[in-house]
Amino acid sequence: MPGFLLHLGATVMCSHAGQATPTSPNPRVLVSGQPTVALTSVYAVAGCTLPPPPAANGPCVTAQYVTAATRVSSNGQPLLLIDSQAICVPSGTPLLATVTQTRVTGV
Repeated sequence: MPGFLLHLGATVMCSHAGQATPTSPNPRVLVSGQPTVALTSVYAVAGCTLPPPPAANGPCVTAQYVTAATRVSSNGQPLLLIDSQAICVPSGTPLLATVTQTRVTGV
């Protein structure tokens, strides 16, 4: 099923309300005038509310996507979709992409 491509301006958060931002967006493909994001980009997480050890296994610091588009790529790397899956470090919880552009879809 197609999903919208993620871009630099998308709202992506960790499960604990921390704002996630890609550290290396893909400038070769723009959607809504902003760079897309490839599977290889790490996300930096700021403002995670998960307590540090020993109370919990947090806060989330970075995240890496593990799934991406299968038919849309740039520079040989698959692009991320709104429904792509990511894992935060060190908590192991997912990222949640809630808002993105709605003009370009991929599979």
